[in-house]
Amino acid sequence: MEDIAFAAKYCKRQRRVFLCDGDALIIPQKRLLRILKEIKIQLPWVTRVGLYANAKALKMKSPQELKELKALGVGIAYMGLETGDDVTLKKINKGATAAHMIEMGTKAKQAGFKLSVTVLLGIAGPERSQIHAKETGRVLSAIDPDYVGALSLMLIPATPLFQDYESGKFRLIEPQEMLAELRTMIAGTNLTRGLFHANHASNYLPIKARLPKEKEATLLLIDQALAGKVPLKPEYLRAL
Repeated sequence: MEDIAFAAKYCKRQRRVFLCDGDALIIPQKRLLRILKEIKIQLPWVTRVGLYANAKALKMKSPQELKELKALGVGIAYMGLETGDDVTLKKINKGATAAHMIEMGTKAKQAGFKLSVTVLLGIAGPERSQIHAKETGRVLSAIDPDYVGALSLMLIPATPLFQDYESGKFRLIEPQEMLAELRTMIAGTNLTRGLFHANHASNYLPIKARLPKEKEATLLLIDQALAGKVPLKPEYLRAL
């Protein structure tokens, strides 16, 4: 409530609010409704509220509860898919299967939210790289989100995956392999009308493509990068 009061005084030009920093949809419904109502009262100029929404939180909310949130201003939900490969989902302890992700992503869309789905290049390692890419394309096509955001894996010290990397149990794929993974993923992603972003600071090749219209041109751009005709972002410029 203090944050909302601060925004009411100092953020009068901002039209969008994001409920940070974790999965805000997991908040009990009564409390979440109270927060949204306070935003309506204190920030009447706000046109859209956004939040993270994982599969567990979406399952816990009934369709009616999601529609209540929509009526109070929630316009977009960000869901971390990471991968459509069940083997990799289990390995990274995501807590959901690909089928469950499809079901929950569809549920968010049916509630009227715009849906942005995040995927993670490199998360499957070299052995399942192409399987991860193909399965992720399949799951994205089934969900048909409004936005897809592809990030490239960057390892953080002291995390289990970093420890696997140091011990040799996990290999971080090379930039060219990540590009090949991205190409397969985009080739297998069929959206009715959506934006596929791979322009996060972690990515080697910034991409922003409207699918299906710009799919072929985007695949051509990646092919040129794979052939060395388009420069990639140097490692020192990448960031989380």
